[in-house]
Amino acid sequence: MASDLEELIFIKAASHSAANREPSVTYMLPLMIVTQKITTLAFQLHDGICKKSEQLTSEQKHVAIRVRPSLIEYLSYNLNFLSVLVGPCSNYRDYVDFIEGKHISCRLKQHPGTCNGQNGYDKTPDLSPLNAVCRKLLVCCGCMFLFLVITRSLPITYNADNHFVGHASFFTRLTYAFFSIQAARPKFYFAWTLADAVNNAAGYGFLGMDESGKPSWDLVSNLNIIGIETATSFKTFIDNWNIQTGIWLKTVCYDRAPKHRLPLTFILSALWHGVYPGYYFTFLTAIPITIAARAIRRSIRHYFIGSKVLKLGYDIVTWAATQLAICYTVMPFLLLSVDHTIVYYRSMYFHVHIISILAAVALHRKHKPREASAANNSAPPVSLSSSSSTAACPAQCQPVHSNNNDKVN
Repeated sequence: MASDLEELIFIKAASHSAANREPSVTYMLPLMIVTQKITTLAFQLHDGICKKSEQLTSEQKHVAIRVRPSLIEYLSYNLNFLSVLVGPCSNYRDYVDFIEGKHISCRLKQHPGTCNGQNGYDKTPDLSPLNAVCRKLLVCCGCMFLFLVITRSLPITYNADNHFVGHASFFTRLTYAFFSIQAARPKFYFAWTLADAVNNAAGYGFLGMDESGKPSWDLVSNLNIIGIETATSFKTFIDNWNIQTGIWLKTVCYDRAPKHRLPLTFILSALWHGVYPGYYFTFLTAIPITIAARAIRRSIRHYFIGSKVLKLGYDIVTWAATQLAICYTVMPFLLLSVDHTIVYYRSMYFHVHIISILAAVALHRKHKPREASAANNSAPPVSLSSSSSTAACPAQCQPVHSNNNDKVN
């Protein structure tokens, strides 16, 4: 009898512990990265072997692969230790150049004004990644400190706690949700910045020379922290968050889908992340929010750009709206379960869903002609924005993708 009672108590304690433990998804990361690499390589091979040159965009031409890699090359690209755990995914041609020792010289040759047709070593004083690696490791230390001090003191699951939801006011719940989402970011900042630093330390990730003539080691950077924290639009935030995944989604889905590119891209992103219901809540919610954000921006932004004071006020309001919308959208991604997500949405009265759907429907007809004319030229919400200097520089001078995300059309 005593042994049965002890066994029952042990089972209850174990089940209670499992129920309150936050689920871990770290084991999925290598599979997610390999999925990106396999599909990236597959589409680049398809573009190089099965399509004619005139059927490809300029970016697709640049990364197209015309010769099938050997088994060793294929396995090396997919399973190399630099990116097998948390990424980032990069183009096959860039990786092969790195393995063959041509990475830096090939990137420099894309800037004829800098290297004057030579390999660039005699003209450039110092291309060492040491400064970039040290700077990124310092950022990692700061993110780890914030994670240990702040993140653990603001648990995400408290947003769906029945006692908290039942007794706290709406403003209190909204404030806690905002700060708990802010506190959850350092762990992502740490992982992606460390992965970037590891690649740079190995000599991979050289983007080229920046406008001031200094070497930039941001080819495989996965985030822009300043761009994230100061984003004044939903698109700007996404453009600076998980950058390499945004590029992957753009190249394998958004640029290739014949229609409904926005929802298909978000659905693919949800499928790629895994099977937790929270992922689907997040990315399906992002569809109407993105459409509404585009429509609202087109409708009112031009009234505020004529005055510095009005523009400052507009930026402050849009920053707050963007951060709250991101908070509302991302919460299910971190809560993961259906029950916690529904509790959170009910505590927020589904207000972002309602506002975004109403705005998207009300402003859709007003801007329908403009959207139709710009459909082929607009950038996806999950891709990199082009920098303002791109148009002024010849195509051969530009890197394949830019990490300057300070301008959104």
